Amino acid sequence: MSDTADLRARVHDLFPALRADLESLVRIPSVSAPAFDQAHVSASADAVAELLRGAGLDDVRILTAGGSRPAVIARRPAPEGAPTVLLYAHHDVQPPGDASAWTSDPFEPVERDGRLYGRGAADDKAGIVAHVGALRALGEDLAVGVTVFVEGEEEIGSPSFGAFLAEHEELLRADVIVVADSSNWKVGVPGLTTSLRGLVDCDVELSVLSHAVHSGMFGGPVLDAVTLMSRLVATLHDENGDVAVEGLAHAPDPAVDYDEADFRTDSGMLEGTRLAGTGPISARMWTRPALSVIGFDAPSVALSSNTITPRVTAKLSLRIAAGQDPTEAMAALRAHLEAHAPFGAQVVVRDGELGRPFLAPSDSAAMRAARESFEEAWGTPPVDIGIGGSIPFIADLLEVYPDASILVTGVEDPDSRAHGADESVHLAELEKVVLAESLLLARLARR
Repeated sequence: MSDTADLRARVHDLFPALRADLESLVRIPSVSAPAFDQAHVSASADAVAELLRGAGLDDVRILTAGGSRPAVIARRPAPEGAPTVLLYAHHDVQPPGDASAWTSDPFEPVERDGRLYGRGAADDKAGIVAHVGALRALGEDLAVGVTVFVEGEEEIGSPSFGAFLAEHEELLRADVIVVADSSNWKVGVPGLTTSLRGLVDCDVELSVLSHAVHSGMFGGPVLDAVTLMSRLVATLHDENGDVAVEGLAHAPDPAVDYDEADFRTDSGMLEGTRLAGTGPISARMWTRPALSVIGFDAPSVALSSNTITPRVTAKLSLRIAAGQDPTEAMAALRAHLEAHAPFGAQVVVRDGELGRPFLAPSDSAAMRAARESFEEAWGTPPVDIGIGGSIPFIADLLEVYPDASILVTGVEDPDSRAHGADESVHLAELEKVVLAESLLLARLARR
Protein backbone atom coordinates (compact mmCIF):
# COMPACT_ATOMS: atom_id res chain seq x y z
CA MET A 1 0.00 0.00 0.00
CA SER A 2 1.21 3.51 -0.74
CA ASP A 3 1.81 5.63 2.34
CA THR A 4 -0.27 8.70 3.08
CA ALA A 5 2.37 11.20 1.98
CA ASP A 6 2.78 9.46 -1.38
CA LEU A 7 -0.98 9.35 -1.97
CA ARG A 8 -1.34 12.98 -0.93
CA ALA A 9 1.29 13.98 -3.48
CA ARG A 10 -0.34 11.87 -6.21
CA VAL A 11 -3.77 13.41 -5.56
CA HIS A 12 -2.32 16.91 -5.54
CA ASP A 13 -0.60 16.35 -8.88
CA LEU A 14 -3.75 14.83 -10.38
CA PHE A 15 -6.13 17.49 -9.12
CA PRO A 16 -5.84 20.07 -11.94
CA ALA A 17 -6.93 17.40 -14.44
CA LEU A 18 -9.72 16.27 -12.11
CA ARG A 19 -10.97 19.83 -11.85
CA ALA A 20 -10.99 20.09 -15.66
CA ASP A 21 -13.00 16.87 -15.81
CA LEU A 22 -15.50 18.27 -13.32
CA GLU A 23 -15.86 21.43 -15.37
CA SER A 24 -16.56 19.38 -18.49
CA LEU A 25 -19.28 17.43 -16.66
CA VAL A 26 -20.90 20.60 -15.34
CA ARG A 27 -21.18 21.94 -18.88
CA ILE A 28 -23.52 19.06 -19.75
CA PRO A 29 -27.06 20.09 -18.64
CA SER A 30 -28.04 16.59 -17.55
CA VAL A 31 -31.38 17.46 -15.94
CA SER A 32 -33.34 14.23 -15.52
CA ALA A 33 -36.71 15.92 -14.91
CA PRO A 34 -39.04 14.89 -17.76
CA ALA A 35 -39.64 18.44 -18.99
CA PHE A 36 -35.99 18.69 -20.06
CA ASP A 37 -34.10 17.25 -23.05
CA GLN A 38 -33.01 13.76 -22.05
CA ALA A 39 -30.37 13.68 -24.77
CA HIS A 40 -28.17 15.62 -22.34
CA VAL A 41 -28.56 12.86 -19.75
CA SER A 42 -27.36 10.35 -22.33
CA ALA A 43 -24.43 12.60 -23.22
CA SER A 44 -23.55 12.84 -19.55
CA ALA A 45 -23.57 9.04 -19.21
CA ASP A 46 -21.21 8.80 -22.21
CA ALA A 47 -18.83 11.32 -20.61
CA VAL A 48 -18.82 9.45 -17.29
CA ALA A 49 -18.16 6.15 -19.04
CA GLU A 50 -15.17 7.68 -20.80
CA LEU A 51 -13.77 9.01 -17.51
CA LEU A 52 -14.03 5.57 -15.92
CA ARG A 53 -12.29 3.91 -18.85
CA GLY A 54 -9.53 6.48 -18.47
CA ALA A 55 -9.29 5.62 -14.77
CA GLY A 56 -8.28 2.06 -15.62
CA LEU A 57 -11.60 0.21 -15.57
CA ASP A 58 -12.03 -1.97 -18.68
CA ASP A 59 -15.52 -3.36 -18.03
CA VAL A 60 -17.61 -0.20 -18.54
CA ARG A 61 -21.28 -0.40 -19.49
CA ILE A 62 -24.11 2.09 -19.97
CA LEU A 63 -27.25 0.31 -18.83
CA THR A 64 -30.96 0.88 -18.23
CA ALA A 65 -33.76 -1.07 -16.59
CA GLY A 66 -37.46 -0.50 -16.21
CA GLY A 67 -37.40 2.53 -18.49
CA SER A 68 -34.69 4.25 -16.43
CA ARG A 69 -32.38 7.02 -17.54
CA PRO A 70 -28.94 5.66 -18.49
CA ALA A 71 -26.65 4.60 -15.64
CA VAL A 72 -22.97 3.72 -15.88
CA ILE A 73 -21.49 0.60 -14.29
CA ALA A 74 -17.73 0.06 -14.41
CA ARG A 75 -15.94 -2.86 -12.75
CA ARG A 76 -12.59 -4.32 -11.82
CA PRO A 77 -12.71 -7.79 -10.18
CA ALA A 78 -11.33 -8.23 -6.68
CA PRO A 79 -8.00 -9.96 -6.16
CA GLU A 80 -8.22 -13.29 -4.36
CA GLY A 81 -9.44 -12.77 -0.80
CA ALA A 82 -10.00 -9.01 -1.18
CA PRO A 83 -13.35 -7.27 -0.71
CA THR A 84 -15.36 -5.60 -3.46
CA VAL A 85 -16.29 -1.94 -2.94
CA LEU A 86 -19.21 -0.30 -4.74
CA LEU A 87 -18.66 3.42 -5.36
CA TYR A 88 -21.94 5.27 -5.96
CA ALA A 89 -22.63 8.72 -7.41
CA HIS A 90 -25.18 10.19 -9.83
CA HIS A 91 -24.68 12.19 -13.00
CA ASP A 92 -28.12 13.77 -13.32
CA VAL A 93 -28.77 17.21 -11.85
CA GLN A 94 -31.59 19.41 -10.67
CA PRO A 95 -33.15 21.98 -13.02
CA PRO A 96 -31.29 25.29 -12.84
CA GLY A 97 -34.36 27.28 -11.80
CA ASP A 98 -34.48 31.02 -12.37
CA ALA A 99 -31.35 31.89 -14.33
CA SER A 100 -31.45 35.47 -13.02
CA ALA A 101 -30.87 34.15 -9.47
CA TRP A 102 -27.44 32.83 -10.51
CA THR A 103 -24.36 35.04 -10.43
CA SER A 104 -23.08 33.23 -13.52
CA ASP A 105 -24.42 30.78 -16.11
CA PRO A 106 -25.44 27.60 -14.21
CA PHE A 107 -23.91 25.36 -16.87
CA GLU A 108 -20.66 27.26 -17.33
CA PRO A 109 -18.35 26.51 -14.39
CA VAL A 110 -16.72 29.55 -12.80
CA GLU A 111 -14.29 29.76 -9.88
CA ARG A 112 -14.77 32.43 -7.23
CA ASP A 113 -12.89 32.52 -3.93
CA GLY A 114 -11.77 28.91 -4.14
CA ARG A 115 -15.21 27.52 -5.01
CA LEU A 116 -16.33 26.15 -8.37
CA TYR A 117 -19.85 27.29 -9.24
CA GLY A 118 -22.29 25.52 -11.55
CA ARG A 119 -25.27 23.17 -11.47
CA GLY A 120 -24.02 19.76 -10.41
CA ALA A 121 -20.60 21.07 -9.36
CA ALA A 122 -21.35 19.69 -5.90
CA ASP A 123 -24.43 17.49 -6.32
CA ASP A 124 -23.22 15.13 -7.53
CA LYS A 125 -20.68 15.47 -10.31
CA ALA A 126 -18.05 16.15 -7.65
CA GLY A 127 -18.91 12.69 -6.31
CA ILE A 128 -18.08 11.19 -9.71
CA VAL A 129 -14.76 13.05 -9.75
CA ALA A 130 -13.99 11.81 -6.22
CA HIS A 131 -14.31 8.20 -7.41
CA VAL A 132 -12.36 8.81 -10.61
CA GLY A 133 -9.65 10.64 -8.67
CA ALA A 134 -9.22 7.84 -6.12
CA LEU A 135 -8.90 5.26 -8.89
CA ARG A 136 -6.33 7.36 -10.73
CA ALA A 137 -4.35 8.02 -7.55
CA LEU A 138 -4.16 4.34 -6.61
CA GLY A 139 -3.57 3.08 -10.14
CA GLU A 140 -1.96 -0.34 -10.07
CA ASP A 141 -1.84 -0.16 -6.25
CA LEU A 142 -5.62 -0.66 -6.14
CA ALA A 143 -5.95 -3.85 -4.11
CA VAL A 144 -9.72 -4.24 -3.79
CA GLY A 145 -12.39 -5.07 -6.30
CA VAL A 146 -14.24 -1.97 -7.45
CA THR A 147 -17.63 -1.43 -9.02
CA VAL A 148 -18.51 2.16 -9.86
CA PHE A 149 -22.23 2.80 -10.21
CA VAL A 150 -23.22 6.25 -11.49
CA GLU A 151 -26.99 6.61 -11.60
CA GLY A 152 -28.89 8.85 -14.00
CA GLU A 153 -32.15 9.66 -12.20
CA GLU A 154 -31.43 10.30 -8.53
CA GLU A 155 -32.75 13.84 -8.77
CA ILE A 156 -36.21 12.59 -9.72
CA GLY A 157 -36.34 10.12 -6.83
CA SER A 158 -34.69 7.08 -8.46
CA PRO A 159 -38.05 5.71 -9.65
CA SER A 160 -36.46 2.77 -11.50
CA PHE A 161 -33.90 1.91 -8.84
CA GLY A 162 -35.70 -1.23 -7.68
CA ALA A 163 -36.01 -2.53 -11.22
CA PHE A 164 -32.37 -1.67 -11.90
CA LEU A 165 -31.21 -3.59 -8.82
CA ALA A 166 -33.35 -6.58 -9.74
CA GLU A 167 -31.96 -6.74 -13.28
CA HIS A 168 -28.32 -6.02 -12.43
CA GLU A 169 -28.10 -7.45 -8.91
CA GLU A 170 -24.97 -9.51 -9.47
CA LEU A 171 -23.13 -6.70 -11.26
CA LEU A 172 -23.63 -4.45 -8.23
CA ARG A 173 -22.98 -6.95 -5.43
CA ALA A 174 -20.35 -5.66 -2.99
CA ASP A 175 -19.02 -6.00 0.54
CA VAL A 176 -18.78 -2.24 1.16
CA ILE A 177 -20.87 0.49 -0.50
CA VAL A 178 -19.59 4.09 -0.54
CA VAL A 179 -22.26 6.65 -1.38
CA ALA A 180 -20.63 9.98 -2.30
CA ASP A 181 -23.76 12.13 -2.22
CA SER A 182 -23.81 13.79 1.18
CA SER A 183 -22.11 16.64 3.01
CA ASN A 184 -19.27 17.36 5.39
CA TRP A 185 -19.74 19.16 8.69
CA LYS A 186 -18.10 22.35 7.46
CA VAL A 187 -15.07 23.48 5.47
CA GLY A 188 -12.07 21.99 7.25
CA VAL A 189 -14.05 19.39 9.23
CA PRO A 190 -15.13 16.16 7.51
CA GLY A 191 -18.37 14.37 8.26
CA LEU A 192 -19.66 10.82 8.07
CA THR A 193 -23.40 10.65 7.58
CA THR A 194 -24.90 8.17 10.02
CA SER A 195 -28.58 9.07 9.62
CA LEU A 196 -30.85 10.23 6.82
CA ARG A 197 -34.46 11.25 7.11
CA GLY A 198 -36.99 9.46 4.94
CA LEU A 199 -39.38 11.16 2.55
CA VAL A 200 -43.13 11.31 2.07
CA ASP A 201 -44.70 13.68 -0.41
CA CYS A 202 -48.19 14.23 -1.73
CA ASP A 203 -50.40 16.59 -3.71
CA VAL A 204 -53.33 18.11 -1.82
CA GLU A 205 -56.23 19.45 -3.87
CA LEU A 206 -58.75 21.69 -2.11
CA SER A 207 -62.03 22.65 -3.80
CA VAL A 208 -64.75 25.04 -2.65
CA LEU A 209 -66.68 25.85 -5.87
CA SER A 210 -67.55 23.95 -9.03
CA HIS A 211 -66.35 26.94 -11.07
CA ALA A 212 -64.91 30.42 -10.62
CA VAL A 213 -67.35 33.22 -9.75
CA HIS A 214 -67.16 37.03 -9.57
CA SER A 215 -65.37 38.08 -6.36
CA GLY A 216 -67.55 41.17 -5.98
CA MET A 217 -70.84 39.39 -6.54
CA PHE A 218 -70.18 36.34 -4.38
CA GLY A 219 -67.30 37.37 -2.09
CA GLY A 220 -68.12 37.25 1.61
CA PRO A 221 -70.14 34.08 2.06
CA VAL A 222 -67.57 32.16 -0.01
CA LEU A 223 -63.88 32.06 0.87
CA ASP A 224 -61.56 31.42 -2.05
CA ALA A 225 -59.63 28.18 -2.27
CA VAL A 226 -56.26 29.92 -1.76
CA THR A 227 -57.40 31.30 1.60
CA LEU A 228 -58.80 27.95 2.64
CA MET A 229 -55.65 26.11 1.59
CA SER A 230 -53.63 28.63 3.59
CA ARG A 231 -55.73 27.84 6.65
CA LEU A 232 -55.26 24.10 6.08
CA VAL A 233 -51.51 24.39 5.66
CA ALA A 234 -51.32 26.50 8.83
CA THR A 235 -52.60 23.52 10.87
CA LEU A 236 -49.53 21.47 9.97
CA HIS A 237 -47.33 23.27 12.55
CA ASP A 238 -47.94 24.41 16.12
CA GLU A 239 -47.26 27.90 17.47
CA ASN A 240 -43.54 27.06 17.88
CA GLY A 241 -43.19 25.77 14.33
CA ASP A 242 -42.96 22.09 15.30
CA VAL A 243 -44.82 19.65 13.02
CA ALA A 244 -48.30 19.13 14.49
CA VAL A 245 -49.25 15.91 12.67
CA GLU A 246 -50.00 13.14 15.16
CA GLY A 247 -48.28 9.79 14.70
CA LEU A 248 -44.87 11.00 13.49
CA ALA A 249 -41.74 9.69 15.23
CA HIS A 250 -38.67 11.47 16.60
CA ALA A 251 -35.21 9.90 16.70
CA PRO A 252 -32.68 10.67 19.48
CA ASP A 253 -31.00 14.07 19.41
CA PRO A 254 -27.58 14.17 17.68
CA ALA A 255 -24.38 14.41 19.69
CA VAL A 256 -23.40 17.66 17.94
CA ASP A 257 -25.38 20.83 17.42
CA TYR A 258 -25.45 23.52 14.77
CA ASP A 259 -24.48 27.01 15.93
CA GLU A 260 -27.42 29.35 15.30
CA ALA A 261 -25.28 32.09 13.78
CA ASP A 262 -23.69 29.58 11.39
CA PHE A 263 -27.10 28.16 10.52
CA ARG A 264 -28.44 31.62 9.71
CA THR A 265 -25.47 32.35 7.49
CA ASP A 266 -25.46 28.96 5.74
CA SER A 267 -29.22 28.96 5.13
CA GLY A 268 -29.45 32.61 4.09
CA MET A 269 -32.15 33.45 6.64
CA LEU A 270 -33.23 37.06 6.53
CA GLU A 271 -32.45 39.27 9.50
CA GLY A 272 -35.20 39.23 12.09
CA THR A 273 -36.68 35.90 10.94
CA ARG A 274 -37.18 33.54 13.89
CA LEU A 275 -36.13 29.90 13.69
CA ALA A 276 -39.00 27.42 13.75
CA GLY A 277 -39.32 24.52 16.15
CA THR A 278 -37.89 23.61 19.53
CA GLY A 279 -34.86 21.62 20.69
CA PRO A 280 -31.34 21.47 19.21
CA ILE A 281 -31.06 22.87 15.69
CA SER A 282 -29.29 19.67 14.56
CA ALA A 283 -32.26 17.61 15.82
CA ARG A 284 -34.71 19.83 13.98
CA MET A 285 -32.65 19.28 10.82
CA TRP A 286 -31.79 15.58 11.12
CA THR A 287 -33.80 13.52 13.61
CA ARG A 288 -37.25 15.12 13.77
CA PRO A 289 -39.95 15.42 11.11
CA ALA A 290 -40.03 18.49 8.89
CA LEU A 291 -42.90 19.50 6.64
CA SER A 292 -42.76 22.02 3.81
CA VAL A 293 -44.99 23.30 1.02
CA ILE A 294 -42.77 22.93 -2.05
CA GLY A 295 -45.31 23.69 -4.78
CA PHE A 296 -48.55 25.62 -5.18
CA ASP A 297 -50.84 25.73 -8.22
CA ALA A 298 -53.06 28.81 -8.15
CA PRO A 299 -53.66 31.78 -10.44
CA SER A 300 -50.52 33.86 -10.81
CA VAL A 301 -50.54 37.58 -10.07
CA ALA A 302 -49.93 38.30 -13.74
CA LEU A 303 -52.93 36.21 -14.84
CA SER A 304 -55.26 37.02 -11.95
CA SER A 305 -58.81 38.30 -12.41
CA ASN A 306 -61.59 39.44 -10.09
CA THR A 307 -62.84 35.93 -9.46
CA ILE A 308 -62.98 33.63 -6.47
CA THR A 309 -60.57 30.76 -7.11
CA PRO A 310 -62.55 27.50 -6.98
CA ARG A 311 -59.68 25.04 -6.36
CA VAL A 312 -55.96 24.95 -5.71
CA THR A 313 -53.32 22.26 -5.30
CA ALA A 314 -50.35 22.26 -2.97
CA LYS A 315 -47.43 19.83 -2.98
CA LEU A 316 -46.21 18.84 0.48
CA SER A 317 -42.82 17.35 1.33
CA LEU A 318 -42.54 15.55 4.69
CA ARG A 319 -39.14 14.41 5.96
CA ILE A 320 -39.42 11.62 8.52
CA ALA A 321 -37.04 10.52 11.25
CA ALA A 322 -35.13 7.24 11.40
CA GLY A 323 -37.42 4.53 12.74
CA GLN A 324 -40.53 5.91 11.03
CA ASP A 325 -42.34 3.77 8.48
CA PRO A 326 -43.11 5.98 5.45
CA THR A 327 -46.44 4.29 4.76
CA GLU A 328 -47.59 5.01 8.31
CA ALA A 329 -46.33 8.60 8.00
CA MET A 330 -48.31 9.07 4.79
CA ALA A 331 -51.44 7.73 6.48
CA ALA A 332 -50.94 10.12 9.41
CA LEU A 333 -50.49 13.10 7.09
CA ARG A 334 -53.56 12.21 5.04
CA ALA A 335 -55.67 11.78 8.16
CA HIS A 336 -54.58 15.18 9.44
CA LEU A 337 -55.34 16.95 6.15
CA GLU A 338 -58.77 15.38 5.81
CA ALA A 339 -59.66 16.06 9.46
CA HIS A 340 -58.67 19.73 9.25
CA ALA A 341 -60.45 20.68 6.01
CA PRO A 342 -61.53 24.31 6.68
CA PHE A 343 -65.19 25.33 6.28
CA GLY A 344 -66.03 21.87 4.96
CA ALA A 345 -63.98 22.33 1.79
CA GLN A 346 -63.37 19.19 -0.25
CA VAL A 347 -59.83 17.88 0.27
CA VAL A 348 -58.32 15.15 -1.92
CA VAL A 349 -54.85 13.79 -1.10
CA ARG A 350 -52.87 12.07 -3.84
CA ASP A 351 -49.90 10.00 -2.63
CA GLY A 352 -46.47 10.74 -4.08
CA GLU A 353 -42.98 9.44 -3.38
CA LEU A 354 -42.16 7.33 -0.33
CA GLY A 355 -38.59 6.89 0.89
CA ARG A 356 -37.37 5.05 3.96
CA PRO A 357 -34.98 6.68 6.45
CA PHE A 358 -31.50 5.31 7.14
CA LEU A 359 -29.51 4.78 10.35
CA ALA A 360 -25.95 3.44 10.01
CA PRO A 361 -24.05 1.42 12.61
CA SER A 362 -21.46 3.81 13.99
CA ASP A 363 -18.70 1.28 14.78
CA SER A 364 -18.49 -1.25 11.93
CA ALA A 365 -15.10 -2.23 10.52
CA ALA A 366 -15.81 -0.19 7.39
CA MET A 367 -16.84 2.82 9.47
CA ARG A 368 -13.62 2.59 11.51
CA ALA A 369 -11.60 2.48 8.29
CA ALA A 370 -13.47 5.54 7.04
CA ARG A 371 -12.88 7.46 10.26
CA GLU A 372 -9.14 6.78 10.12
CA SER A 373 -8.93 7.72 6.43
CA PHE A 374 -10.86 10.95 6.86
CA GLU A 375 -8.76 11.99 9.84
CA GLU A 376 -5.59 11.41 7.82
CA ALA A 377 -6.90 13.42 4.86
CA TRP A 378 -8.16 16.41 6.85
CA GLY A 379 -5.89 16.27 9.89
CA THR A 380 -8.94 16.33 12.16
CA PRO A 381 -11.41 13.59 13.15
CA PRO A 382 -14.70 13.37 11.23
CA VAL A 383 -17.96 14.32 12.89
CA ASP A 384 -20.94 11.97 12.86
CA ILE A 385 -23.73 13.93 11.22
CA GLY A 386 -27.24 13.44 10.01
CA ILE A 387 -28.72 14.80 6.83
CA GLY A 388 -32.18 16.27 6.74
CA GLY A 389 -32.56 15.25 3.12
CA SER A 390 -33.34 11.76 1.93
CA ILE A 391 -31.53 9.15 -0.16
CA PRO A 392 -34.30 6.54 -0.41
CA PHE A 393 -32.33 4.07 -2.52
CA ILE A 394 -30.01 3.31 0.41
CA ALA A 395 -32.79 1.31 2.02
CA ASP A 396 -33.21 -0.54 -1.29
CA LEU A 397 -29.49 -1.38 -1.33
CA LEU A 398 -29.66 -2.75 2.21
CA GLU A 399 -32.66 -4.87 1.32
CA VAL A 400 -30.85 -6.50 -1.61
CA TYR A 401 -27.41 -6.62 0.05
CA PRO A 402 -28.16 -6.99 3.78
CA ASP A 403 -24.58 -7.97 4.66
CA ALA A 404 -22.96 -4.98 2.95
CA SER A 405 -21.53 -2.08 4.97
CA ILE A 406 -22.80 1.27 3.71
CA LEU A 407 -20.73 4.45 4.13
CA VAL A 408 -22.40 7.75 3.25
CA THR A 409 -19.70 10.33 2.55
CA GLY A 410 -19.75 13.93 1.42
CA VAL A 411 -18.44 16.24 -1.24
CA GLU A 412 -20.56 19.19 -0.16
CA ASP A 413 -20.34 21.65 2.73
CA PRO A 414 -23.00 23.92 4.27
CA ASP A 415 -22.40 26.64 1.66
CA SER A 416 -22.66 24.35 -1.38
CA ARG A 417 -26.33 25.30 -1.96
CA ALA A 418 -27.16 22.04 -3.67
CA HIS A 419 -30.43 22.30 -5.65
CA GLY A 420 -30.33 26.11 -5.36
CA ALA A 421 -28.90 28.99 -7.31
CA ASP A 422 -25.11 29.41 -7.17
CA GLU A 423 -24.47 25.76 -6.31
CA SER A 424 -20.76 25.23 -5.72
CA VAL A 425 -18.06 22.90 -4.44
CA HIS A 426 -15.07 24.00 -2.36
CA LEU A 427 -12.11 22.91 -4.48
CA ALA A 428 -9.63 22.39 -1.63
CA GLU A 429 -12.20 20.27 0.19
CA LEU A 430 -12.82 18.20 -2.94
CA GLU A 431 -9.11 17.44 -3.11
CA LYS A 432 -9.30 16.16 0.48
CA VAL A 433 -12.33 14.02 -0.45
CA VAL A 434 -10.31 12.38 -3.25
CA LEU A 435 -7.44 11.70 -0.84
CA ALA A 436 -9.78 10.31 1.84
CA GLU A 437 -11.38 7.90 -0.61
CA SER A 438 -7.95 6.78 -1.86
CA LEU A 439 -6.87 6.08 1.72
CA LEU A 440 -10.15 4.30 2.44
CA LEU A 441 -9.79 1.92 -0.52
CA ALA A 442 -6.21 1.16 0.49
CA ARG A 443 -7.23 0.58 4.11
CA LEU A 444 -10.15 -1.71 3.15
CA ALA A 445 -7.71 -3.84 1.15
CA ARG A 446 -5.62 -4.42 4.28
CA ARG A 447 -8.69 -5.39 6.32
